[in-house]
Amino acid sequence: MSERSEEAKPKEQRLYAKLASEGPYGPGIGSALITMVEPHPGHEHAYNRWYEDDHYISGAMSMPWMFAGRRWVAPRPLQLLRYPAESAVAKPVTAGAYITVYWINEGRYQDHMDWTVAINRRLYPDGRVFQERTHVFTSFQSYLGAVYRDGDSGPRDLHALNHPYAGLVVEVFDAADGQDPAALAAWLKEKHLPAKLDNTPIAMATVFEPMPLPGTTPTYVKPVEGVGRRITVLYFLEQDPAAWWDLFTLDGAVVGASGLGRLEFAAPFIPTVPGTDKYVDQLR
Repeated sequence: MSERSEEAKPKEQRLYAKLASEGPYGPGIGSALITMVEPHPGHEHAYNRWYEDDHYISGAMSMPWMFAGRRWVAPRPLQLLRYPAESAVAKPVTAGAYITVYWINEGRYQDHMDWTVAINRRLYPDGRVFQERTHVFTSFQSYLGAVYRDGDSGPRDLHALNHPYAGLVVEVFDAADGQDPAALAAWLKEKHLPAKLDNTPIAMATVFEPMPLPGTTPTYVKPVEGVGRRITVLYFLEQDPAAWWDLFTLDGAVVGASGLGRLEFAAPFIPTVPGTDKYVDQLR
């Protein structure tokens, strides 16, 4: 492109050059979008195609400062492993067949939010928001750090959504009454998780804290519950989580015994196969 044609661009287009030259642009994770959704019965195929073919791209990955994403699914046998039955996160506990996780660059959360709110205001009237779904657990979450099984020799946290992990386990904890969630997070990172990962197929665990959704969030997104008391842990496994579910079945008792919190949700997932409808017929 010639210099003259570049200068002829509208001012709005030239703003991209200015935006790219300012502010943080390092590779670190500052926050995440974690969104667990249940397609309504009879709409599973349509939901999967809409999310993969349109929303994953136009509603997420094409946005500034969202640098990685991956979709995961829980076929019915995995849904039935979830606990506790009376969960404060998913009602019923089997709700939320799909979960997608995205990383947002450190220092760019508000910049990303400004864009995502604006684009969603555009997508909805354009008829590009799929209505036959329920948000079960959707929130932007502040990153609190990672625990690695192999120290410095394995993939880092920023690689977790690109590395071909075979499974994801999501655990959500609430701080006990009168307890600071920061103390719960510290206990998880310093005591519980290092021992839990040792000599297992769990390569890493990443720890997050939910943040409130902005007041301009579309009404079809469920308000974030548990802000100020909730901690989320994402475990990345090198093998099928169903084969190693016994590594997670005692976590509720262990965290309860600590006196710092309680487990409100534990759920295994496997990766979707992009561009296909694999597992769509296995959700019920």
